[in-house]
Amino acid sequence: MTYNVSAIGFVRSCFKEKFAIPRQPQLAPAARGVVELIAPFNQGDAVQGLEQVSHVWLLFVFHQALEDKPRLKVRPPRLGGNTSMGVFATRATHRPNGIGQSVVKLDKVEADRLHVSGIDLLDGTPILDIKPYVPYADIIAGASNSMASAAPVLIPVSWTDTALQQAQSHGLRLQEPLVELIEQCLAQDPRPAYQTPTAQREYGAQFWDLDVRWHYPEPGMIRVLEVIAAR
Repeated sequence: MTYNVSAIGFVRSCFKEKFAIPRQPQLAPAARGVVELIAPFNQGDAVQGLEQVSHVWLLFVFHQALEDKPRLKVRPPRLGGNTSMGVFATRATHRPNGIGQSVVKLDKVEADRLHVSGIDLLDGTPILDIKPYVPYADIIAGASNSMASAAPVLIPVSWTDTALQQAQSHGLRLQEPLVELIEQCLAQDPRPAYQTPTAQREYGAQFWDLDVRWHYPEPGMIRVLEVIAAR
C-alpha cells in the first residue's frame, strides 16, 4: 500500500553538509536553525499554542540519503561502521521510507517559522510534521539501549590563535555562538571510526557560511586550524 506525504516546511540550518553533523539531537546545544513553514501552514493558526512548549519533535526526510532499494541491514557509526545491524535496531539515515525524527529545543515561535536549537538536521531538510514534546509521556523511566547507553565520549578541542580569532569574529557577524558550535560538534569526533588520522591529515566541514578545518595533532585530540569564508 502506498501513501503520499508532503513537506510542511524546510529547515534553514547551520549545517551545510552531512559531515560533522551530530549523530543525535541535543548533543550540540549551540547548533541552531529555523523551520520555515510553507502554505497553508505559515499563517499562524497551525502554531498557535506552541509558545507553551519548550521542545518539539520534528519528523523529516533524509533527503540526501534516499534509496530505491531498501536496506535490511546497516553499519551504524556508533558501532564503528564495521558491524552490521538490522535497520530497525538503529537510527541510521538509510531508512525504508527515508523518515527521521529529532527532538529539538523550541527557542521562538513566529507565524511562519520556528527557531530551534540542539538540531542535527542538514540545511534544506524537508519537515513532514511537528509534534509537541510531552515529558510525562516521552520520558520512560528504566528505558534501556545497550548499543547506545550513553552519549559519545568527548575529545579535547584546541585552537590555533588565528582560528579562534577568526571564529570569534565570524560569530559576532553571524550573531551565532560559533565557537561553541564548532567545539561541541568536533568534540564528538566526526571522522569515520575506522580511520586513523595522521597529524598531517586535515579535515574540513562547513558551518553556516564558513569552512572549518582541523587536524588530529595526536590521537584523541583535535586542533582547529582555520575558520574562513566558504569557497
